[in-house]
Amino acid sequence: MRRIAVISALPLLAAIALAGCGSSSSSSAGSAAVTVTGGFGKAPLVKIPSEKAGSKLAVHTVVHGSGQPLTKSDAFVGNYAIYLWSGTSHKLLQSTFKTGSPTLFSGQLLPGLETALVGQKMGSRVVAVIPPADGFGKSGDPQAGIKGTDTLVFVVDMLKDFTATADTPGHQVSAGKSLPTVSDTTGAAPTIKVPSSSKPPASLVSKTLIKGTGPTVAEGDTVVVQYTGVNWRTGQVFDASWKHGTSGQPFGFTIGASPSQVILGWDKGLAGQTVGSRVLLVIPPTDGYGKQGSPQAGIKGTDTLVFVVDIIGTFNGHSAAS
Repeated sequence: MRRIAVISALPLLAAIALAGCGSSSSSSAGSAAVTVTGGFGKAPLVKIPSEKAGSKLAVHTVVHGSGQPLTKSDAFVGNYAIYLWSGTSHKLLQSTFKTGSPTLFSGQLLPGLETALVGQKMGSRVVAVIPPADGFGKSGDPQAGIKGTDTLVFVVDMLKDFTATADTPGHQVSAGKSLPTVSDTTGAAPTIKVPSSSKPPASLVSKTLIKGTGPTVAEGDTVVVQYTGVNWRTGQVFDASWKHGTSGQPFGFTIGASPSQVILGWDKGLAGQTVGSRVLLVIPPTDGYGKQGSPQAGIKGTDTLVFVVDIIGTFNGHSAAS
């Protein structure tokens, strides 16, 4: 189920998922000798033999990073290429190396991918050859064109990790009259109270509650956030990244992407903010889900949405900031 704020631009990775640099070298990834060459951060050259894949998970670290090791509760920004190995043939399914927009690995991963990545240090390039038993199983994933007999080959560059309790340091300020009030707890889900005696504003409101001292969020950046969304009409939370996974998984998207990966109010209201900030967004229907609303979330076409967004990091393809 897609998160309420996002329109997934990476359907395969979404299905799969539910920084120092090292030197590159040519390496065997096991399972009939998949080889990967190329520098960290650059599109890899992947050679898969014209024979059937083996039946066991094979993992190889092509580049050893020197950053923090990934834990099961962490999320991280990374670049990836995914190959489908079917019988004696193979093809590229997706690659962020080509789009120039890294993505956030967050939440539950395929068993084989989790085994390959947990414990690896940021700045590493990891190759994982994942047989069906450690992937989608005998059922495969028909929507993504993956059969129950297909092997997946991942090449992942691990760029920057983010913990679920990442803080937004700074001084909390008032949202102002006639706007929702927000608790001053940081590093945890905020409490949002909608004023019962006020009508929602007719136009988009973007209010900085905590001013971060990090880099400015710019179009094309991969942005990593924690968020809570409340329906002004009901005063109830309809979605929150803090509730995703076992410990609350951060959420990542590319700001200003085409097509947009988030509702318009996010693109407009978060651009120009700084990393480390907590931002209150009050989003009218025109900048939200429009006249159709979002029935599965109980959002009508006339509902105004309230989000509190903690910006915990950005990545622009060249450097990470948090």
